[in-house]
Amino acid sequence: MNKYNQFLDEIRNKLPLGECFDVLERDLSIGGKNTKMFFVDGLTKGSVVQLVMSFLLAIPPQAMERAKTAKDFIKYNMPFLDTLTEPDVDMALKQMYSGLLPVIIDGYDEIIIVDIRDYPSRAVDEPSKEKSLRGAKDGFTETMMTNVALIRRRIRDNDLIFKAFVVGKTSKTDVCLAYMKGKADKQIVDRISTHLEDLKLDTTTVGEQTVIEALTKMQKRKNWLNPFPKVRYTQRPDVVSAHVTEGKIALIIDNSPTVILIPAGIFDFIQDVDDYYFPVLTGNYFRLLRMLNTLVILFLTPVYLLVGQGDIPVPINIDFFVPDENFAISLFWQFILLELSIDGLKLASLNTPESLGMSLSVIGALILGEFSISSGWFIPQTILCMAIVALASFTQPSIELGYGVKFIRILILIGAAVYGIWGAVIALALGALWVATTKTIGGTSYLYPVIPFNRHALKRLMFRTKE
Repeated sequence: MNKYNQFLDEIRNKLPLGECFDVLERDLSIGGKNTKMFFVDGLTKGSVVQLVMSFLLAIPPQAMERAKTAKDFIKYNMPFLDTLTEPDVDMALKQMYSGLLPVIIDGYDEIIIVDIRDYPSRAVDEPSKEKSLRGAKDGFTETMMTNVALIRRRIRDNDLIFKAFVVGKTSKTDVCLAYMKGKADKQIVDRISTHLEDLKLDTTTVGEQTVIEALTKMQKRKNWLNPFPKVRYTQRPDVVSAHVTEGKIALIIDNSPTVILIPAGIFDFIQDVDDYYFPVLTGNYFRLLRMLNTLVILFLTPVYLLVGQGDIPVPINIDFFVPDENFAISLFWQFILLELSIDGLKLASLNTPESLGMSLSVIGALILGEFSISSGWFIPQTILCMAIVALASFTQPSIELGYGVKFIRILILIGAAVYGIWGAVIALALGALWVATTKTIGGTSYLYPVIPFNRHALKRLMFRTKE
């Protein structure tokens, strides 16, 4: 059945030919048959296009006689690896906007698709947020197929499965689900796959967070007030490969260098890549230091507030650290203002050109240092406490979890300021309840392997073992 004219009419009605300068049509004659090619300039590799066209134009009429269908044409006349047929015009156009080349030949009832894509992309450099002292120095990019290849390069196994989805009515973003068959929880794989197929989004141009929020919404959980991350984000192929081989699921989204790991409980954030690139003793030291810093981040400022208010007695040999002079602003408001100031400086540093970065550091040091103390707004002890908290927060591998801990710390500060030590205890209990009632995207407990208890899994998460 010849659908040549039907295909042309549908495609020309849907494509903005002549209106959009980068969507182009090319007229050819292959073996004496009329042929049309459609492509997006900028998403195709020029050298490959030239090679494909020169080969197609050289096909003689005799070679077309045995190619009765589009599949036969590929079998006998197309020596290119990534070539397939597509009967649906909408799917062919989706592939065209992904950088592939639809070829319509008179006499066939299917469109021939040739992969000639060449996306603008950067090198696979080590991610700036997840640098390691030793180990691999590559990182994910904004191209999904590159990210898939980086994982496949590390896991050369038949059980590694990549399932492709298309998400977004307008953006039509490629999304890939990666997991190890036999190790990943099949129920979670099926649930996430179903959600991705049923996902109703107009666009995913802002990346992975849009997909995660949509998946959370589909699970009918009203947790927009919950700051704790339901998934783990990473830009390191070695981290993703290690977690996938342990049974986790990776979600790879085109146009994003960040891969999502599912499910992720609170204990998963204790681990970092450097733990495994060093000997067992050193790796356990790093992990212990990270856990101690979490306690410092959570309790240092609330405990100092309770000490300053006289709710907690201190030994006489360290009473010099307790403020005894009058100050213009209460300790509670000093901590709140310092919390806001430090976050403001972090945001300012993200939007500051590199050439002005040193100037911002000097200004920030002056504002939160000498000038703030001499003006009477702050005392040295509160600035020191917040400086320790700020430095300790950089030891945590997850920014999202850091802000979750920060909000609980502020909640404890409020409780301590209002009701003293019992207010702090109640606020801490509310924070613990907040964590305990959190569910991951996969629907599992956020406190696994404590709830439900799994001794072997807890040991592996808390300690760097030889396994």
